[in-house]
Amino acid sequence: MLSTGALRAHLLAARLAGPVATTREDSLRSYRLFAARDPRATLGLDPEQEWDERALLGLMARRCGVSADPTHVDGPDVIDPRRTVEALDAFAERLAEAARRRWPVLIGTGHPHRLLGFYAGLADALSAAGCPVLTPAQGRSVDMVTGFGVRTYQLDYVRGVALVREPGGGVGGGAPGAHTHSPLPVRVALEAAARGGGVLPQLVIGDHGWVCGAGQLGIEAMGPADTNDPALFVGEAEGRISVAVPLDDAVRGEFYRPVARYVLNRARLSQ
Repeated sequence: MLSTGALRAHLLAARLAGPVATTREDSLRSYRLFAARDPRATLGLDPEQEWDERALLGLMARRCGVSADPTHVDGPDVIDPRRTVEALDAFAERLAEAARRRWPVLIGTGHPHRLLGFYAGLADALSAAGCPVLTPAQGRSVDMVTGFGVRTYQLDYVRGVALVREPGGGVGGGAPGAHTHSPLPVRVALEAAARGGGVLPQLVIGDHGWVCGAGQLGIEAMGPADTNDPALFVGEAEGRISVAVPLDDAVRGEFYRPVARYVLNRARLSQ
């Protein structure tokens, strides 16, 4: 079993926490966009409160450990590993509750190149515990706005984890899927799950629009978020996201394996 100390050391060594690859400039830009209610930063969340840049910086300092100094405008951003561990413990508690109650779960990612293995491990463990891992709307088209205009993606599932594939990629293709912040995939999946009195998830696990889109619709949602993803932490502060885990979401996929082991051990779901 990975100890808390060993996990913290791994977070720092892999740059999942501590000084991370996400730049201060990128984080501050995201806070400006969120304050302006730009959908590229709100990720499907409709904030109830007014969040200006200063308020967002204060929130991110408290929840992630970034510098609260508004004059600090460049260099790598920082995540406090203590805050990451605390959030992972809370994440594990919700996983354990879902397993005890055998909740139907929907898992999806906008970071399939990095986080697919992490989520697949959770899906396997929850399924083994008796939780239905839902796969609604497989193969459904999702029209999303990109820098090249509106493009049609396809919703697919790999090992129980939802993702979208590039146009022409095809369902079940070999490519890992596309990077996206959009809440549209989770909306399509939830609409399909609800149609005809189908089973809706009681918990959505994921990142970006998967979490914010579900939380906005009143479904419990949780997942990791980088320092340039203020929407998840705002959603948590406003009570629509149960756990936002401060974590660099774009390091090499194998670096998330110890994190998954730690969470599953804490949730008593290790296989």
